[in-house]
Amino acid sequence: FPKLVHQGLILAEDGEKMSKSRGNVINPETIIKQYGADILRLYQCFLGPLEASKPWNTLGIEGIARFLRKIWREIVDDSGQVNPKVQKNFRDSPETEQALHLCIQKVTEDYENLRFNTAISQLMILVNQFQKEPLISQSSAEALLQMLAPLAPHIAEELWSLIGKREPICQSRFPTYEPDKIVSDTVKLIVQVNGKVRGELLVEKGLDKEALLDRAKKLERVQAQLNGKSVRKEIYVPEKIINIVAN
Repeated sequence: FPKLVHQGLILAEDGEKMSKSRGNVINPETIIKQYGADILRLYQCFLGPLEASKPWNTLGIEGIARFLRKIWREIVDDSGQVNPKVQKNFRDSPETEQALHLCIQKVTEDYENLRFNTAISQLMILVNQFQKEPLISQSSAEALLQMLAPLAPHIAEELWSLIGKREPICQSRFPTYEPDKIVSDTVKLIVQVNGKVRGELLVEKGLDKEALLDRAKKLERVQAQLNGKSVRKEIYVPEKIINIVAN
């Protein structure tokens, strides 16, 4: 075999090794009966690095349950049909496209290196982005399910079938990211007056300093701070900060 990984222990809630003699054993069948195998599997992967020993927390599993319910609601409506917000032949917003391709890149790398906990975190970020949008493309929903499937195969397979896919999800080709979709054409600038944050600007890359300063000074909170004062200095850290010094 090319690689050997020693996984850490799942400890009891008291931080000790699970043992019948200590009476601190968590029976997985009880968790599966209440939440299902996917949630148990996903929660164990989310607890921390694979090689680390992690204490079990029964309360924490509810967060993973909410995450999977959130995915279900994004794809399935109250009647059990495909959610109308999932549209074929729809072009996602640039923000959603970027979030999707960043997620594919991160999850692919994390799976290859057995970093399941951080892969799940990235999937959560993508689902939060989906929630912000009134519509998402079916292709993006499919990519989400393909990334979820290795960790939550049952719900992923069920949703995959529901959206009309015939071949099993485990036989589909894992999504790939496009590098040009990861690079954004815009950048967020922090705007300060006398070193204190007074606003933000989302601007196109490549604008010169004067154009950026002009936009910054038009922000309502910045204008309030500059009213009746003289600008003494204007500091611009490219693609990061604008700081206007005035008294």
